[in-house]
Amino acid sequence: AQAQLGRSPAALDLADIDAALVCGFLDHLETDRNNSITTRNARLAAIHSLFGYAALRCPEHALLIQRILAIPHKRHDSTDVCFLTRAESDALLAVPDQSTPLGRRDHLLLLVALQTGLRVSELTSLICADAEPGAGAHLRCTGKGRKQRVTPLTRPTARLLHRWMTDRHAAPTDPLFPNRTGGRLSRDAVADLLAKYVPVAARTCTTLASKNVTPHTLRHTAAMALLHAGVDTSTIALWLGHTSTKATDIYLHADLATKEKALARTAPPGLGARRYRPGDSLLAFLENL
Repeated sequence: AQAQLGRSPAALDLADIDAALVCGFLDHLETDRNNSITTRNARLAAIHSLFGYAALRCPEHALLIQRILAIPHKRHDSTDVCFLTRAESDALLAVPDQSTPLGRRDHLLLLVALQTGLRVSELTSLICADAEPGAGAHLRCTGKGRKQRVTPLTRPTARLLHRWMTDRHAAPTDPLFPNRTGGRLSRDAVADLLAKYVPVAARTCTTLASKNVTPHTLRHTAAMALLHAGVDTSTIALWLGHTSTKATDIYLHADLATKEKALARTAPPGLGARRYRPGDSLLAFLENL
């Protein structure tokens, strides 16, 4: 808007931002900044949210706002969910050097992410008071919409978590996974950890080399592990903090094993390719024609 109108952002008025300007911004994201269609649509969703609010506060601009709200999201081909197999997860967890504090932190962070499926923002926001490694071991986190949920932990993970907090003499308000200076890890820091460890893990598990492993991949992996264990999608949605099972349906589409099991249950038994052999009565009838 600043480049198009020649005014600083602080000097812009709501009337300056019309549908044509918004469409130009979206095209700029995709063509000039090489953003994906998914990113383009995410930016448009944020703009829609802003102008939905403006519709209530600035009714005099109703026509302009309505035109912006009418801008459609761009359609694109959906991609399969990227997740790690058990062998790939084990290879990744084996990489951090657990003889060092940073290595133990990284190993535990990856383990918790793969088991709980927390969003990276939820993971990095955890403090020690959010962890209960004792009886009924679990993590408490605050997700989207300030909604809190509790995610259980396995006993081996709980023991590692207890040892990690005890060795650090951590206070309840300390970050559960601190950076080098004791502050909270950033999303980029977690992405950097994966960028460092995944190529090393790919040396022993070659299938990792063809996967783009991001922090969200660990969340997908946790969901797929639950699905493979026979957990229904409504429970998985609660586990992940989804408000609807529609967001969980992507895992059903991605899971070939589940589809194969469904096919096996519906296929008629004993159906196979056989050569047709007419009966004696039919052969006798044909001979008398």
